Amino acid sequence: RNPGGAPGNVLAILAKLGKKTALISKVGKDQFGEYLISVIKNIGSETMGIVTTEEANTTLAFVHLDESGDRSFSFYRKPGADMLLTEKDVNNELVNNTRIFHFGSVSMTHEPSRSATFHAVKTARNNGALISYDPNLRPSLWESMDEAKNIIDKGLGYADILKVSEEELEFITGIADLSEGSEYIREKYGIQLILVTMGAKGCFYRLGSFTGRLNTYDVKTVDTTGAGDAFTGAFLYKLLESGKSPAQLDKTEMEKMIDFANAAGSLAT
Repeated sequence: RNPGGAPGNVLAILAKLGKKTALISKVGKDQFGEYLISVIKNIGSETMGIVTTEEANTTLAFVHLDESGDRSFSFYRKPGADMLLTEKDVNNELVNNTRIFHFGSVSMTHEPSRSATFHAVKTARNNGALISYDPNLRPSLWESMDEAKNIIDKGLGYADILKVSEEELEFITGIADLSEGSEYIREKYGIQLILVTMGAKGCFYRLGSFTGRLNTYDVKTVDTTGAGDAFTGAFLYKLLESGKSPAQLDKTEMEKMIDFANAAGSLAT
């Protein structure tokens, strides 16, 4: 068994780099749930936002690897405990005291966790937090791709920082060209900073009207699971260290942060 869940992975690298972190989630009262709570504790992250339930088991994701270490997923989640997170379960104290609030779309596939997620995002935003969003599309978890697109789009309306894969960018915009697709998102949603991870090809970025691409590091890849989360967590670490908002960054600062994040993503694989 391997601990996971995208926001938890992002927290793990931030915690290991010395930042104060906290996870909001719901797990089953079972061995997997207990294990996840102990892992979050052991990395030095706050667990007071993790709620347990006897109504459902902890969600399990099975990761299938191909020869190049690329992965596909199947899930045991009918329902999973994480889907049962309610607005009342959200620890507002944690949300009110965060500098960066990071979320994804897996917690938005079903109610009540969808409403709970949006409640937390709005609360964080109203309290001045930067909002970081990784849609992290997992098609098998959604009732339909139309619903996935609608709800993921709704999340974009709150984001200051967006991290997507090439495939996710095309899914959201219908545009394969990275410069055009990211410009479409910037114009429609006003997101200042867009990071497009491209696997072994590195990272494309858009900061306002400005774009660039950085190569990543060549490593012997055994498993790409969580590489995007390592990238995101490392980037957010550097952003916190800078004390700046994305709009205040210049090209050199931006590329140093992405280079660090690329290194973290490579090491994770």
